[in-house]
Amino acid sequence: MSLVTPELLRTITTPELADRWAEPLAATCERFEINTPHRVAGFLSQTAHESGGFKFVRENLNYSAASLMRVWPTRFPNLEVAQRYAMNPEKIANRVYSDRMGNGDEASGDGWKYIGRGLIQLTGKNNYVAYSLACDNEALVKPEIVEDPKYAAESAGWFWSVNRLNGLADAQDVPGMTRRINGGTHGLDDRSTKYAELIEYFNQKG
Repeated sequence: MSLVTPELLRTITTPELADRWAEPLAATCERFEINTPHRVAGFLSQTAHESGGFKFVRENLNYSAASLMRVWPTRFPNLEVAQRYAMNPEKIANRVYSDRMGNGDEASGDGWKYIGRGLIQLTGKNNYVAYSLACDNEALVKPEIVEDPKYAAESAGWFWSVNRLNGLADAQDVPGMTRRINGGTHGLDDRSTKYAELIEYFNQKG
């Protein structure tokens, strides 16, 4: 029997979302050996934070000109350039993700095609290639499927496995898990709170 249940998920999200995500998350945890309370708590607390409580499975790039200059100063070096892209997510994605992560140039459209999707955002053509091959699905040619709960969860489990996060979960190292996923400790307080709530649930259940 899976450790991931709607009841467990209700400790960190709404009942509606708990019901929606329980089955795909349970399948993912089984596939990638996320199979102890500490591993499950680690995985769910991180994916819940990354997705706004399992609400969001697609990157939001609806930035103002000022935000573009602040976040990507080399891509938007002045207001004139930034204003040509502001509040246009497709144009922004094609510029900021061009010529990296396996993507082609800005005109190729790869930045938008392979925008961040899933519970731990899968971004860039190289990552879609690797995930698609590893899990035998059509994510490379139909990247939008990663927005479906099945693949949104599975892609996060694949990322978790590839980056050997079970080991950090076994060590109960929430900052370490956060750094490996985020590159820093952004949102650590929220991740830690969710982790503690999940562990408390398991402790109460014995």
